[in-house]
Formats: sequence, C-alpha cells, structure tokens
Amino acid sequence: MARNFKDLSEREILALAISLEEEDGRIYGDFAEGLRDAYPATAKMFEEMQAEEQGHRNSLIETYRQRFGDHIPLIRRQDVKGFVERRPMWLVRPLGLDAVRKQAALMEMETRRFYERAIQRVTDASIRKLLGDLAEVERRHYAMAESLEERHLTPDARQREDLAQRRRFVLQIVQPGLEGLMDGSVSTLAPIFAAAFATHHSFDAFLVGLAASIGAGISMGFAEALSDDGSLTGRGYPWVRGIICGLMTTAGGIGHTLPFLIPDFRIATLIAIFVVGVELLTISYIRHRYMDTPFLSAAFQVIVGGTLVFVAGVLIGSS
Repeated sequence: MARNFKDLSEREILALAISLEEEDGRIYGDFAEGLRDAYPATAKMFEEMQAEEQGHRNSLIETYRQRFGDHIPLIRRQDVKGFVERRPMWLVRPLGLDAVRKQAALMEMETRRFYERAIQRVTDASIRKLLGDLAEVERRHYAMAESLEERHLTPDARQREDLAQRRRFVLQIVQPGLEGLMDGSVSTLAPIFAAAFATHHSFDAFLVGLAASIGAGISMGFAEALSDDGSLTGRGYPWVRGIICGLMTTAGGIGHTLPFLIPDFRIATLIAIFVVGVELLTISYIRHRYMDTPFLSAAFQVIVGGTLVFVAGVLIGSS
C-alpha cells in the first residue's frame, strides 16, 4: 500500500530521491536510444541529460552512506502517494520527438517539486543543502536543455530532424488518410450516381451511398492494417493506419452522399456534384502539399479519374 509523503523518514526520503534519479536517468537513456537513428542530435542531448541525472544519483548515494550506512532500501515513486503515473512512452517505437520533449519537461518539474517538499521534511543541514542544490539544478534544467539544443541541434541538424519527422508524419498519417480519401471519394461515385439516375429518388441514392461508403471504409481499413506491420517500412502501427484509412474512406464517400437527404432530386444532385468537385480539389491540394506533386498535375490526374467514374455511374444509371 502506498504511503503518504509526510510519513517518510529522512532516510526514506533520501532513498526515494536516489530511486527517482536512477529512474529518470534510465528513461533519458531510453529516449536517447529510441531517437538515435532518426534524431541523432536530440539523442545526444538526452545522453547528456542522462549523465546529469547519474551525477545527481551519485551525490545522493554518497550523502546517504555518510548519514545512514551502505544499505539503501528500495523505495520507488509508486510506493508513495502524490506522484503522477507515467505512461511508458519511452518503450514506444518509433518515438515522437515533441512528445519526448514534453515528457522530459514534466519529469524535470515533478523532480523539482519533490526536492522542494523534501527540504521541508528533513532537519539535517547537509541533507537540506544537497536537496536544495538539486532543486536548484532542476530549476535550471530548462535552461540546460535549451543550451544543449543550441549546442547539438544546429540549423542543419534541426533541418534533418524536421525532415525526418515530416517524412514519418506523411508515412504514418497522411499517406493512409489520402489513400482512403481518394478511394472513398472516387470509388463511390459510380454506385451513388448510378442509383440516383436509375431511380430519380434521392433517398434511394442516399442509402446506396451510405452502404457503399461504410463498406468501402471497412474494406480499406482492413486492407491497410494487413498490408504490413510497419517494422521495415517505418509506417507505424498497422491498426492506427487502418483506422485512419477506414475513416477517411468513409468520409470521402459520405461527403457526396449526404446531399441526397434533400428530397428534391435535382437540387440534391447539383449539390452532390459540387461536393465532389470540392473533394477532388482537396485531394489535389493534399497531394501537392505533402507528396510534392505540382498542383495542376495533381488536380488533372484526380479530376480526370473522378470524372470518368462519375460519367460511368451516370451512364449506367441512365441506361
């Protein structure tokens, strides 16, 4: 059962401080290892932060031995009430750069607050001085991190890391989302407009479009999730890609399906055609923005393909 911080003795507070510094140092080491391939400059920064934590731990151990002897009881953060539960994001691969930096900032803030509270609980002058020094170090940790970034994250290094992060975002988020949006927007055109021109009833077209959109979303989601596990391609978790692809596929079809909730068939069809145009232009912009495809070229390719599918649906529905 977790104990209250106020019930800890000086000996236990020092033992807890040693445990905290060791844990933080190991986490910084995990950050460095997880970032080394994609973000070597940031990995170097966390290696230096790990060395800093190791120095803190050594100072605490020396003080503990002088005051209480060689045996250090194992007291961990989860044994004491008041600490925030940490998600083991340092075990995730690949690591997100911004998430890692935010986690490091939270760790520094929590450790500083611990030292400030610990000073109030101890009476030994040497221990109070050490804890005060460590609290001051943690206060300066933000400045230290900034100086480490200035030293290691040179403009060239930051540019390389930004490019790596952008590539990861494109592979894991944009690519499956764009694939789904294109499939949902284009592949559902034929059945929706075929049903619309065959029946001239808006609600019938809506039902066909709803079924086609949801069915395509499920199919594309599973296809994307089962395509690869991301270990070699760097495309991230397959279930995340599958969800993104499936949702965007459904959204792409639903967009030009919703206008057929309007009872007037002519008005519904005109609005649906307008929505299709907006969808195709959106797809063209995303391809231009993230796939480095010239906008006119992307628009021509997407619009030609969408138009052919649209015409096929109209011809089949009118026959």
